[in-house]
Amino acid sequence: MVSRRKMPARRRRILEFLQEFYLENGIPPTVRDIQQACDISSTSVVDYNLKQLEEAGYINRRKEVARGIELLDNEGQPVSNAPRVQIVGSIAAGQPIPVFSTEDSAASEEFDTVEISPDLPRRHGKLFALTVNGTSMIDALIDDGDVVVIKPGQEATNGEMVVAWLKDEEEATLKKFYREGDRVRLQPANSTMTPIYCPAENVEVRGKVVTVLRKYG
Repeated sequence: MVSRRKMPARRRRILEFLQEFYLENGIPPTVRDIQQACDISSTSVVDYNLKQLEEAGYINRRKEVARGIELLDNEGQPVSNAPRVQIVGSIAAGQPIPVFSTEDSAASEEFDTVEISPDLPRRHGKLFALTVNGTSMIDALIDDGDVVVIKPGQEATNGEMVVAWLKDEEEATLKKFYREGDRVRLQPANSTMTPIYCPAENVEVRGKVVTVLRKYG
């Protein structure tokens, strides 16, 4: 594989654009996308440079497909184009438990990550993930060990599934949110469990669930 430092500047820019486009969109660009983004005079010049990148082992290409460019890793294997989010801690689907610190997580690179659908960051912006402890949301098809992907925020409407922070207890829980006058009901999705009732001023929404990644096996 030819070192990037030994590549012509234009070819290096094409490779960088391919990686950026994959990360942001979850799909490869077209030849015309590359031509426009890299300010190249013609598609034939793009084709030539893509051929050189393929011969150098950076990409695999199917010319008969409009978006047939596949990035390869150092072993020549396809690179996943799915975006990833950090699993920054665990959340109780049961009784509340102490939760992650979002400030600490932002400064650390030691967390595991999970792949998510490319449309999620496009629709919701920045996201994070939590591993679920407990079965209080089992009737909502969220089981112990599953991962929930969260959109940070402090607003929620009745019926939405949220990460709720109980200020006095300094604990968090995963429940459906209902505001009832001057109190909040945190409703489990498990017929064997009872709701948690709290004064509204004691509950802070930390984010809403946008998808669930289920544990198998």
